[in-house]
Amino acid sequence: MTETSTPRWLRWPDGPSHPRIGFGADYNPDQWSREVWDEDVRLMRQAGVNIVSLAIFSWARIQPTEDSWDFAWLDEVIDLLHANGIAVDLATATASPPPWLSRRHPEILPVTHRGETLWPGGRQHWRPTSPVFREYALRLVTALAERYAEHPAIAAWHVNNELGCHNVYDYSDDAARAFRGWLRDRYRSLDALNHAWGTAFWSQRYSDWEEILPPRQGAAQSNPTQQLDFTRFSSDALKDYLRAEREILRRITPGIPVTTNFMVMSGTKPMDYASWADEVDFVSNDHYIVPREQSFDELSFSANLTSNIAGGRPWFLMEHSTSAVNWQPVNLPKKPGQMIRDSLTHVAHGADAVCFFQWRQSAAGAEKYHSAMVPHAGEDSAVYRSVTELGRTLEALAPVVGSERKASPVAILFDWDSWWASEQDSHPTEQLRYHQEALDWYSALLALGVRADVVPTGRDLSGYDLVVAPILHVMPESLAQRLIRYVDGGGHLVTTYFSGIVDENDHAWLGGYPGPLRDLLGVRIEEFAPLLPDETVALGTGASGSTWTERVEVRDPATKVLASYASGDHAGWPALTRRAVGPGSATYVSTRLGAAGIRPLLSELLASAGVSSELTRDVAGRVELVIRTDGAEEFWFLINRTTETVRVTGVAGGVVASPNAAADDGSDTVTLEPHGVVVIRRPVSDTRGESTG
Repeated sequence: MTETSTPRWLRWPDGPSHPRIGFGADYNPDQWSREVWDEDVRLMRQAGVNIVSLAIFSWARIQPTEDSWDFAWLDEVIDLLHANGIAVDLATATASPPPWLSRRHPEILPVTHRGETLWPGGRQHWRPTSPVFREYALRLVTALAERYAEHPAIAAWHVNNELGCHNVYDYSDDAARAFRGWLRDRYRSLDALNHAWGTAFWSQRYSDWEEILPPRQGAAQSNPTQQLDFTRFSSDALKDYLRAEREILRRITPGIPVTTNFMVMSGTKPMDYASWADEVDFVSNDHYIVPREQSFDELSFSANLTSNIAGGRPWFLMEHSTSAVNWQPVNLPKKPGQMIRDSLTHVAHGADAVCFFQWRQSAAGAEKYHSAMVPHAGEDSAVYRSVTELGRTLEALAPVVGSERKASPVAILFDWDSWWASEQDSHPTEQLRYHQEALDWYSALLALGVRADVVPTGRDLSGYDLVVAPILHVMPESLAQRLIRYVDGGGHLVTTYFSGIVDENDHAWLGGYPGPLRDLLGVRIEEFAPLLPDETVALGTGASGSTWTERVEVRDPATKVLASYASGDHAGWPALTRRAVGPGSATYVSTRLGAAGIRPLLSELLASAGVSSELTRDVAGRVELVIRTDGAEEFWFLINRTTETVRVTGVAGGVVASPNAAADDGSDTVTLEPHGVVVIRRPVSDTRGESTG
């Protein structure tokens, strides 16, 4: 990690000799009277809580006015927690400025692309590039660091909170100045910028840096490369702010690790977290389920991606919910057993800390209907009883602490540039959804019982038997060459429609699609043919396609047609192709198949790559398998994906934990109730993707 010799984890007050999974929540004692605090720590101890995040939204309490400070209450609550054996992840409290600051300095408030000011009254009403905000915020960070530098309860620093959740895109004059500085660093000269942005189009050529603005609302569409660069800049501006707080904390408290909570989940698109990971001592993440058909698959996908953003090292689940949230159109409570299942899925994918928003459900404010570890009903509630059960389960999982996810035989590439650029305006269709396409491939692999890693595009691919690159729209020459070398080395690559279309400057590759991958795939496409929202086409295999089609021309005799269109404008033309390259191959999918349509294709491709499920055929797809290993042993997490009881055989080993499951040490059979999980300790296996039955 940046400026540290080795990755660091929580600084537990009693030292590292007592391995444990962190368990707790955001704690907001300033919402409650003093007598409630004693009840809180009693219930925390009873539930097995060992860490809380503190002071996240406490700036106005800590600094009531510009010239006054109140640390007495924070001193008292930190001492109380420490006396009860509960560590503190202390926030820098900069997430939301107090009313006095925005009143005195309204120039810190964000501005929308339409020029509208976003006013106080909610949260995160500050510009990431505001020098005035930064001056006041870093003054607060310095005061906190100096006061608590030596306090033994502090296990980590929690920078800000969910950076960019509400204020990632700011179009103010501060942002314009910072954007121009970012562009100078990226392009060095106006000539280079004009080339990259294609400013010969629509008479946009710039002759002075001061002429450049963020992509504010105009009379027509903004320059697409300007849009893409502003998205990149906005992610980097937040990262730069993260660095500013971190540098103060490392200077004053070098022995305390620093983190901030990412939001790796389906609806969070603007931050390139793969580029943020090296800025913190350990990765933390917030994740919330949105009820839908693939909601549990999305949770697994996000936890998997978080693990690979963290480089496979343990990470911190900073927030998720015990039950319902408050911000969806309909906020459904979780079903019995689901909260524990969700928590352990994150642990399976590398989380060594499981925390919630929040500890005690608020009585007032915008989140009073958001669930918590202690609900409005109090201790005598199903939610709190489930919380204490989870606490006991996590205590039993202490042997897992410090282990890493075992590499999978399959990788799904995930690329923020492609996510951003493929969904911009003025494209062939507005129906394309990058994240959904990637999730569909992941769901199909889960349904086949095959483990996969969701990895950022910069990672080494040489250890994977099969690599899926869905909608890899932005294709720099260097990435194309890496994929070609991967296939030449015997790897099996799958890519899809709208891949290999533009370079890093959002310039179209000429000569036909998919650009620099044409020769590798042995195909050429002249024109896109997207489908209307409710339109589908049939394939000769019986599958159907939606969203997108193309007239695929096979250009290499080594390219085999796996399926052709059976209906639509391209009936009779190839829809799915595969080109053999020595022992490797390159497969192209020209339409959206959906998770169900992907499965039969994947079965064929996995067999060609020599990959199969490590589970028996009768349970593959009904159970998710995730493996963590410490090099000496493996920990097999078997997670029921269904609403039915599932009996799993061929998994002998020592049972570490089995919530909502029946398992015995030494037996090769476990029974998983709906939402059930079992964790089994086994010897290290040298094989990947080979069936046990």
